[in-house]
Amino acid sequence: MAPFTIAIIAITALVSFGGFKSAALMEKFLFEPARIVRHGEYYRLITSGFLHANWAHLFFNMFSLYSFGGVIESRFGVPAFLAIYFSSILGGNLLSLFLHRGHEYRALGASGGVCGIIFASIFLVPGSGVYVFPLPMPIPAHVFAILFILISFFGVRGRRGNIGHDAHLGGAIIGLAVTTILHPEIVSDNFMLWIIVMSLALVLFMYLYKKPPYPVGGSRSSIDEHEETGRWPWHR
Repeated sequence: MAPFTIAIIAITALVSFGGFKSAALMEKFLFEPARIVRHGEYYRLITSGFLHANWAHLFFNMFSLYSFGGVIESRFGVPAFLAIYFSSILGGNLLSLFLHRGHEYRALGASGGVCGIIFASIFLVPGSGVYVFPLPMPIPAHVFAILFILISFFGVRGRRGNIGHDAHLGGAIIGLAVTTILHPEIVSDNFMLWIIVMSLALVLFMYLYKKPPYPVGGSRSSIDEHEETGRWPWHR
């Protein structure tokens, strides 16, 4: 049993359901750099991880959290699970805040935290595989980790679709960093993979710092667009 994982899933489902019913609640707690930077609403760095755009978005995030988070909680303890999950949500949102600080952007979802938990699982439980829908067989964990970093980076650079790749990337790396602090033995146990992932992430972060993909003064996901489409276009 993993009671804290289940509790977070239950709370996230309840808050997300409230957001489905109340635009005011969604507006109050989603991720929005302008309100964080200008009005000091730093709570959005965490609360946006409890909101989702629709039932499918909620289901896939919470199913992934249950699948990987339960293992982390039951085998490595509640403090480790909570530290990795919430630091990953925060880390993913901080990278998003940096990249989107100069223009209008709105997003929501727990994927930053989920990605951090998945990366923790890859290194704490080596030799496992990761299922990616719709593939019928798991991808080896070491292959998934490298592909994930690259796909997330090119997703940020491409600025296509409505997926918050920046939160995924930031969450995964912060999750791995916190896991390393809590369990430094993962470095020696998975030395080559750890070096490759961290080195690759460092290079990509430096590139994003030097060449940010979003110009200052641009606009992504305006309030009017939400009112017209009936959904929040940037999912995590």
